[in-house]
Amino acid sequence: MAEAISKVNSSHSIPKVQVENVAKQYEEPKKKQTKVKVENLTKQFDEENKELLFSKNINPDAIFEDDEDGYVLKNVSLNIEEGEFIIFLGASGCGKSTLLNIIAGFLDTTEGRVLLDGKEIKKPGPERGVVFQSAESAIFPWLNVQKNVEYGLKVQRVDRKKRKQIAADAIALVGLSGHEKKYPSELSGGMRQRVQIARSIASNPEILIMDEPFGALDAQTRRTLQDELISIWKKTGKTILFVTHDLQEAVYLGQKICIFSAAPNANIVYQEEVPFDYPRDPENQEIAEYTTQIHAKLEQAINAHGKVPVDKSAVGI
Repeated sequence: MAEAISKVNSSHSIPKVQVENVAKQYEEPKKKQTKVKVENLTKQFDEENKELLFSKNINPDAIFEDDEDGYVLKNVSLNIEEGEFIIFLGASGCGKSTLLNIIAGFLDTTEGRVLLDGKEIKKPGPERGVVFQSAESAIFPWLNVQKNVEYGLKVQRVDRKKRKQIAADAIALVGLSGHEKKYPSELSGGMRQRVQIARSIASNPEILIMDEPFGALDAQTRRTLQDELISIWKKTGKTILFVTHDLQEAVYLGQKICIFSAAPNANIVYQEEVPFDYPRDPENQEIAEYTTQIHAKLEQAINAHGKVPVDKSAVGI
């Protein structure tokens, strides 16, 4: 192609800049890079899973009754591209958070592996920032907002002046400017969650791992933080992995929705690309119809196999 354009240029004296612009039109689009690759992952039900379920107020006996040697996840494979906003959607106890914790490096696999930029994940790392469901268990009550956000940078031994500026930028990004000197006890639930998000962003991870971060918030605060998260994602280009059992939240936020079947032996049954640009209006007819389609697929996935009855809260009924 470049040779053909060069001949046209020499015979017709087309300006070089114009030729370069034409050549750019014929360039191959850049291939997206795989950021996280999950290969045939299986996770057996064990004490770690029991603790994880109990932390979410889920009774593991209801899922693994008479099957304590069963598997939470069975033969899960998934490719996550750099910069994607991925949603893990499914009923309570289906292994969404287990997979998230394996990617974070907090849990081991039983079989299979997870790769980050081609390297197997063996432990937590600074390239993965984690935002938990409860800010109360994640931020330090004896530190003010500024100090909480700076904490990870301090552990990394970032220069004091530099970390103060980085923290200030992260605090501004989540809309907490002016609250730097306040302590967690002086903040609302939504503001405390913002502190947790700011602390993760301040450490500049390549991936944000978020486990139902807005689940305990009221509807208005939840929508505000959802919009802020979309804005942060657009500004930073980070890869986001987000667990929810809220159908509307999944459609509102995600580029791709991974729908899990029920445990035991859960798997990702569907991977659905969300075909709408941001911002999204849940009242829009096309989006409402799409949400209904995802609802139906979620019900099918939940009933695909396993011993758990349909979790009505998970499908928005």
